[in-house]
Amino acid sequence: MEDLKEKKAKIKSPWIKAMLAGFGALALAILLFLLLFNIDMVGDSINDILALFRPFIIGGIIAYVLAPLCNSIEKWLNQIFPEKIKKAAPPIAVALSMIFFILVIYLLLIMIIPQLYTSIISLSETLPGQMESLINKIADLLKGNETLYGYVMTAIENIQKGFTNWVNNTLLPDMSSIISGLGTGVKSVLSVLLDIVVGAIVAVYCLAGRKNFARQAKMVLYSIAGKRLGDTIRNEAAYADKMFNGFISGKFVDSAIIGIICYFFCIIARMPNALLVSVIIGITNIIPFFGPFIGAIPTALLILVQSPMKALIFVIFILVLQQVD
Repeated sequence: MEDLKEKKAKIKSPWIKAMLAGFGALALAILLFLLLFNIDMVGDSINDILALFRPFIIGGIIAYVLAPLCNSIEKWLNQIFPEKIKKAAPPIAVALSMIFFILVIYLLLIMIIPQLYTSIISLSETLPGQMESLINKIADLLKGNETLYGYVMTAIENIQKGFTNWVNNTLLPDMSSIISGLGTGVKSVLSVLLDIVVGAIVAVYCLAGRKNFARQAKMVLYSIAGKRLGDTIRNEAAYADKMFNGFISGKFVDSAIIGIICYFFCIIARMPNALLVSVIIGITNIIPFFGPFIGAIPTALLILVQSPMKALIFVIFILVLQQVD
């Protein structure tokens, strides 16, 4: 009797597995179908969720970047503080780390914003003269060929007329919508600033409780995965964290060196907007692979308006610098 029950169970088992597999595949297909035909709604929902958690994401990133610095400061304070006040080392380390972060952001802003303002004013003042000079140079080059000269000058006149018509017929009548768009932009900027402030508060909380969080995560990990698998996951996570922190630290140092070298080159070569150009090159160099090109394009355009030859020299210098880097 027992043998018969075992045979029936063996017969039913493959059928049950096949039915479950088929049901799972059908459910996944239906879910994929719904996602594809409601992709806009899904995207909006994801954006809403990310907007809700954005301050916490920003705070987590800030805390993760500052954690090695905070640990180093706390270790140093424990070495110099007497035993009675060693309990004050962790909060002081958190405070010093956040002060360092705010100071770096402040220095970047006071370097970039005045230079950017000066560059915009300079462009607005020199661009008409540069355009007129370019037109005169083209005219001098094409004086011997009247036909080509006529085509080029006609094209330039058409561009100027098109720009004037666009200003008079499109830009000015739509000024009200542009102003409302500026209001929306200001609102967006304020929203981003609020997210950064809340993120900084979250970062302080994360840095202050990082050791407790680590202990709690370890307890949860071992309660779910067990000792053997938990040790494996911990070792892999520690190795990944070490490599990633090393990459971030090395990238920051490398980008700072690139920015300093670029600044000295711009000073020696008398490039316009040397500080602004160097800061942009240094910051965008943090982005892997595409960062140097992202920074080189706008900075080369800034220099191009002032001097095309210097812009060409700058592009060659950036290519050589990136190859050496």
